[in-house]
Amino acid sequence: MAGTRALLMLENFVDGKFLPCDSYLDSYDPSTGEVYCRVPDSGKAEVAAAVAAARAAFPGWSARSPQERSQVLLRLADLLEQSLEEFAVAESRDQGKTITLARTLDIPRSVQNFRFFASSILHHTSECTQMDHAGCLHYTVREPVGIAGLISPWNLPLYLLTWKIAPAIAAGNTVIAKPSELTSVTAWMLCQLLQKAGVPPGVVNIVFGTGPRVGEALVSHPEVPVISFTGSQPTAERITQLSAPHCKKLSLELGGKNPAIIFEDANLEECVPTTVRSSFANQVRRYVKIARAEGARVLCGEGVDRLSLPPGNRAGYFMLPTVITDIKDESRCMKEEIFGPVTCVVPFDSEEEVVKRANSVQYGLAATVWSSNVGRVHRVAKKLQSGLVWTNCWLIRELNLPFGGMKSSGVGREGAKDSYEFFTESKTITIKH
Repeated sequence: MAGTRALLMLENFVDGKFLPCDSYLDSYDPSTGEVYCRVPDSGKAEVAAAVAAARAAFPGWSARSPQERSQVLLRLADLLEQSLEEFAVAESRDQGKTITLARTLDIPRSVQNFRFFASSILHHTSECTQMDHAGCLHYTVREPVGIAGLISPWNLPLYLLTWKIAPAIAAGNTVIAKPSELTSVTAWMLCQLLQKAGVPPGVVNIVFGTGPRVGEALVSHPEVPVISFTGSQPTAERITQLSAPHCKKLSLELGGKNPAIIFEDANLEECVPTTVRSSFANQVRRYVKIARAEGARVLCGEGVDRLSLPPGNRAGYFMLPTVITDIKDESRCMKEEIFGPVTCVVPFDSEEEVVKRANSVQYGLAATVWSSNVGRVHRVAKKLQSGLVWTNCWLIRELNLPFGGMKSSGVGREGAKDSYEFFTESKTITIKH
């Protein structure tokens, strides 16, 4: 028992059915620090069963028209939207983010992911060219790859899981998904909606467990030709090694160390609240200790007065927003991704200086630039080595356009066109007439 509640027991979802597992992992409630859920500790046998189910379902699902697949995704979106509050509460308890954030961002975006790809699948076109001198007509078609392996992280559990499932099945693939073992509850809840929405058995299979057991079995399986992964760079290196003998298609969305560059002419009324929001949305503590050891100055935050928390939450994973300054560019806090309410504030003197420093990290996922000088924001945005640059705003997404990073932030892009191309293969057909 965790407190006064019975443990929540998750099951794998394979071939449209919930299946128990021989062993389980403990999952903790971040607000109390207590075990509240047990997650299947699956392995090769469970992955093999999921592959068999996905293989059997592929011919029928891929043969359905885009319109038919679109209708299934729209039903799924409607069901998720009807359960929004239930999913928001579950996401908050499982991941640790606030219910408000889950209610206004994570779950609505999950609904939007299904609706967006249900729509975009109806509007793709192919290429055609005529060779009069040879009497030939050439045209292209795109066909689903087959079974897609989808591995999603702990920070945006349902949001990023649906960002992968929706385009994969919209394009006609069947999938095997592995959510983070730390945040598996909303993925398990989604399985119930898959049944209600009429998703055929075997089209979406979800196998829970760890990376070394489930993830490696999935990535190395010869019948899974495409892998979409969001997570850390070391794990991506392992995925690349395991998949190389099979020449799999890989989409790797990895870490980020996203600079917020604020010039002296920025609109501070908009800039400061937005930057605070972008800096303090997640929770982690280790890097504050690193900063102190390196001689940096912690201006505020750092820890939590446990006695100020309700008795039931004093063992929970709480942390105050923390600001660090007087820190060197070489510090790990300036080079590595910090999943926490921790931000480092350092001054700069010129455009050239700040661009050089922003580009000096190994990552290149996103950046923000704040200035009222139109020429400056264009110059700086063009020079930054980032897959996305927001100017005078943050986290405004257009799903038709590519999402992804440069350098160690990953390989490939996701979005309407990019996801469709990733989850399909192009074929050129020539007809002599």
